[in-house]
Amino acid sequence: MTLKIRQLLIICTVLFVPLAMQAQFGFSHEVGIIAGPTQFRSDFGQRYNEENNIGNTGYGIGLIHYINFSYRADCNCYTADNYFNDHFKLRSEISYNKTQLNHFGEWVNPSRTGIDARRLRAHSGEAENFDVGMQLEYFPLSIRAFSSHTGGWAPFVSLGAHYTLANPKQYTTFARSGTISDENVFNPDNIYAPWIAASGGEYPINTDPINTWSVVTSIGTRYKLTILSDLMIDLRFQYYFSDWIDGLNHKLPSNKMNDVLVWLNVGYIYYLD
Repeated sequence: MTLKIRQLLIICTVLFVPLAMQAQFGFSHEVGIIAGPTQFRSDFGQRYNEENNIGNTGYGIGLIHYINFSYRADCNCYTADNYFNDHFKLRSEISYNKTQLNHFGEWVNPSRTGIDARRLRAHSGEAENFDVGMQLEYFPLSIRAFSSHTGGWAPFVSLGAHYTLANPKQYTTFARSGTISDENVFNPDNIYAPWIAASGGEYPINTDPINTWSVVTSIGTRYKLTILSDLMIDLRFQYYFSDWIDGLNHKLPSNKMNDVLVWLNVGYIYYLD
């Protein structure tokens, strides 16, 4: 099965499974849009360094869809009054995020004038990801009570899985010999020497597109704007099952985790009749 066919099947599954569930069980739908700043925590800079985390920020946008188990669209009535229906929603999503990446921290301090400091300062990258996936959201307070009047709050937590299509890029403006070109980043003379020493024979940069799964968890809240619309704020933590999402995977001791995305998004959600 080719890569594009496999990707299309995954996207179709995410989009059409909720619709099939509605046709069979009559659950109601919600749709929305989300957007906000991202932090991409990867092999760029020093991990857990706030200057690095703040510096490597980008943006994300997405379309979301919910199955609301507490209400039936086929009869305009509430479903059976049980705990699951009143406290859980199933969220599906298509989203896109992009982050420009640079090195921050002591190893690129202007006071360092050695060749490896210059290599690091000249090196940059880009993480560009397209996501499809689902999360199960848990609302500790009653969904029915929240839906009955405006002005209320509905906090939630979620857990789910996303399939990520990543298109990383890597650049350097350092050229030990010759002219600067897009291929210079694949010349070991132009990148940080300790990466090569620790690579164990694997070149630490690879910009081939990569597809992988990730675990997504978030915490947030909704605000009831009108009977048929909500505002939402959501802080997401996404852990990828790969360390190549940014195109850089060096083996230094500081590289102990796979790539991670932190996304603070704000959304608008509309309830479909």
